[in-house]
Amino acid sequence: MIRQSDNSVERWTALYVRLSRDDENEGDSNSIAHQIEILTKYAKDHGITNYKVYKDDGYSGTSFKRPGFQEMMTDIEAGLVGMVVVKDMSRFGRNYLEVGLYTEIRFPEMGVRFIAVNDGVDSDDQMGNDFTPFRNIINEWYAKDTSKKIRAVFRNKGMSGQRLSTNAPYGYIRGEDGHLLVDEETSPVVELIFQLCAEGNGPGKIARMLKERSIPTPGTIEFQRTGRTRNYHPDNPCGWNESSIVNILEQDAYLGRTTNFKTTKLSYKSKKTIENTPDKWVVFEDTHKAIIDPETWEIVQKAREQRRRPTKMGEMGMFSGLAYCADCGARLYHCRTTSWTHEQECYTCATYRGKKGCSAHYIRAVVLEQLVLQNLQRVVAYAQEDEDEFVRRIMENKMALQRTEQEKAKRKLEKQERRYNELDAIIQRLYEDHVVGKLSEERFAKLSEGYEQEQAELKQSIEDLSAIVHAAQTQAVNVQSFLKIVKKYTQPTELTPVLLREFVEKIVVHAPDKSSGHRVQRIDVHYNFIGEIDFSPEFSRYSKKTTA
Repeated sequence: MIRQSDNSVERWTALYVRLSRDDENEGDSNSIAHQIEILTKYAKDHGITNYKVYKDDGYSGTSFKRPGFQEMMTDIEAGLVGMVVVKDMSRFGRNYLEVGLYTEIRFPEMGVRFIAVNDGVDSDDQMGNDFTPFRNIINEWYAKDTSKKIRAVFRNKGMSGQRLSTNAPYGYIRGEDGHLLVDEETSPVVELIFQLCAEGNGPGKIARMLKERSIPTPGTIEFQRTGRTRNYHPDNPCGWNESSIVNILEQDAYLGRTTNFKTTKLSYKSKKTIENTPDKWVVFEDTHKAIIDPETWEIVQKAREQRRRPTKMGEMGMFSGLAYCADCGARLYHCRTTSWTHEQECYTCATYRGKKGCSAHYIRAVVLEQLVLQNLQRVVAYAQEDEDEFVRRIMENKMALQRTEQEKAKRKLEKQERRYNELDAIIQRLYEDHVVGKLSEERFAKLSEGYEQEQAELKQSIEDLSAIVHAAQTQAVNVQSFLKIVKKYTQPTELTPVLLREFVEKIVVHAPDKSSGHRVQRIDVHYNFIGEIDFSPEFSRYSKKTTA
């Protein structure tokens, strides 16, 4: 709200100074101290003794969201300021529209005189201010040109593999040459966070666990080392929050890589950060020592995708987020009550629970645990007994699956291409009927819109299917990463959350079959890095069909 000045109150003169990081390159002539010297001399020469200095050090002139400027505007609106003096128009701002808004509209409305010393601008001299709007435009052009040069420098730096972020991720410190070095104090905490997530713990629970272990937060570590209090909370030095954990779990710098251009700014006038899509990222591998191995990273990222919710009792089922319905694809929900024993806990289809038509796919938790453990024991035993044969089987299965997917995509592609060409002919006939008057304007618009929408959707689908059909026949299967996990264990005798998350990507549960008089239920176990293992009949001892 704008307030008119109160003539009964003696108003002071505001001496406003500003310096951005870019302006620092121009030397001492634009320094804060130099600006204050010029303005205080101006005040002395003109007999101004009641003045107050407002300053913004390190703030761009393209935005007016600066603390010193906002403080000055608060005093102006309170009727405490009668005149604003700046060294030149560029110190006031470099956005010509907003500069004009303040100097030509808001200040005159509030009875505030505006003076730019070096530019000879004085709002009381209307005849001498004709060139001021052009000067403001030139100042904005300068800001735009400077922004382009800085972007070019950053682009070249980022494309050369140098890390653009000035802050080292938690777990690292910056060396003298700017490269990241492993921080011996905090890197074990990063490893612990990834381990806890791999075991199935969510960010909120991990934050609580770190606090219980009295592990200082990144903000506390920063304060202890530098004295900066930006993220330091002295009353809660070990109070981790969920967002900090998420940020660490998503930071791919822990793989030893540098990823540049993850974010950008909308324009030189806006400081809003925009997330770039992955196709715009530039990634450089092995730029520093890794803290997290690729296998653990992949397991954690998949666990993050399979976010789970605890039961109303506050507990998390071992298979929550991993078990899926074979018929509708929905997740299976962990069901239990306070009156149930562990043997009574079960998993049921989410779609069935929502009464949308799928069957329950009911399976008891202990049975699912038994089936998965049996399957895992067979797979681990086979991989340990004959590693070469195991790798060959995995590759054969993967290639067969890819061929099946390609053939399916090819048939669907041919069908959609035929329909796409049919729509071309239909739309052409519609246009001809419209021209000769067989179709009204409204009818033509409605029909053509529907067909063109269908054609647009088909075009996108055709592009996706073409990519599958023309993909390489053999895609990389990271069998070695799976074998690395296998070598960590002998023969698993108990299924634990850690073991489950390390090995298993997802479990598909089929509906029970009672046709034989027995309740037989099949599960398909998909493993991390290699997918589902489907052995030929001579390896029937590894069959996944088990009586539940």
